[in-house]
Amino acid sequence: MKHLVPFFALLLFATCTPKADHEENTSWQLGPFVKTDSLNPVLEPLARTTFYCPVRKDTVRWEEKDVFNPSAVVRDGKVYLLYRAEDTVGKHAGTSRLGLAVSEDGLHFERMAEPVFYPDEDSMKIYEWEGGVEDPRLIEDENGRYILTYTSYDGNLARLCVASSPDLIHWTKHGLAFKDHPELWSKSGAIITTQQQDQFVATKINNRYYMYWGDTDIFLATSDNLVDWSPEYDGDELFKVFSPRLGKFDSDLVEPGPHAMIQEDGILLIYNSRNKRDKGDQLLPDGNYAAGQILFNKENPAEVLKRSSTYFITPDKDYEITGQVNNVCFVEGLVHFKNRWFLYYGTADSKIAVTVTE
Repeated sequence: MKHLVPFFALLLFATCTPKADHEENTSWQLGPFVKTDSLNPVLEPLARTTFYCPVRKDTVRWEEKDVFNPSAVVRDGKVYLLYRAEDTVGKHAGTSRLGLAVSEDGLHFERMAEPVFYPDEDSMKIYEWEGGVEDPRLIEDENGRYILTYTSYDGNLARLCVASSPDLIHWTKHGLAFKDHPELWSKSGAIITTQQQDQFVATKINNRYYMYWGDTDIFLATSDNLVDWSPEYDGDELFKVFSPRLGKFDSDLVEPGPHAMIQEDGILLIYNSRNKRDKGDQLLPDGNYAAGQILFNKENPAEVLKRSSTYFITPDKDYEITGQVNNVCFVEGLVHFKNRWFLYYGTADSKIAVTVTE
C-alpha cells in the first residue's frame, strides 16, 4: 500500500473535465471530477498474492498480470472495491477473477489475499473457463442483497451473467442473464437504481426492472426478479437505445459504465466509448477510450433526453496511456461517500485509479 497523503493534497489534483461546448447546459451531469494524481493508481498488479485454482488444480498468482475495471459499493461506512484481476497462465494469456479491496477513505485500499469470485468446478464452468469472469457491476436489491452482473468468457464468446451475495464474499451464481439466448454475445449490464443514502437500490419502472447493456451500441433489457432478463427487440434486431456518433469522441463504440441512476432530471448513465479517428474526434488517438454521460426519461428508459457533447474523462497520464491496451480510461465503479462522488476506473486495462468530485 502507498503511504497516507494529507487531505490537503487533494488541492493539487488535476481536473479531468474538458471545457464543455459554450452553450451546453451540463447541470444534469455528475461532476466535475478531479483525478487523484498524488495517489493514482490506487491499485496495481501484485505478484505475491496466490490462489489455488479449483479448475486448474494448481496455485496461481491470480493478480500478477493486470488489475482493472472495478465496481464499488459503500458498506458499513467503507468503500468496497470488486475488481477484475488477471493471472499470466493459460492459452488465453491470463484468466480473470474478481478480487475485493476495502477502504475507509475511498482512496487507500487493503485487499483480500484471494479472489472472492472465480471460475470453479460448477455449472458455470462451461461459460467461464478459461477466459474467466470479467467487469463486475454491483447494486443492491430492496432486501440489501448484492446483485452482480458480470461477463463470463470461455475464450470465444462473452456472455452477461448474474450472481448475488449477502456480504460480497460468499456468492451464488444464477447463470446467464439471457437464458433464452445462450449464444448471444453480451456484456456490461448497468441496472437502473435509486440512490438511498449511500446505497444504490434496483428500482422498477412500470413494474419492471431495466438494464442497459452492450459493448457496441447500448441495448435495453427487462426483468421481474433481477436474475432472469429479456433483451428488448425491434423486430428481428436488438433494440438500440443509443449508438456511436460521427465526429465525436464516442465514434466507434459505446458501453455502459456504472449502474444507471434515477435522478431529478431523469435516468443518468455514465458510459464508456472508443474513438475511431478517421470518423471521430481528430484530436484523440485512434482507439482512445473516454467517458460521457447521457440522460433518459424516468418514465421511459428508452427515450434519450440529453447527451454530453464531449467526454468528461480521457487518458492523459502515463499509466492511462500505456498498458495492456493503450489509451484507456474505463469507468465502472461509482459510489457516493462522505458527501462526494468517487468514480473508479481501469487505466490501460492494467491498473485502477479514482477521480473524485470537489
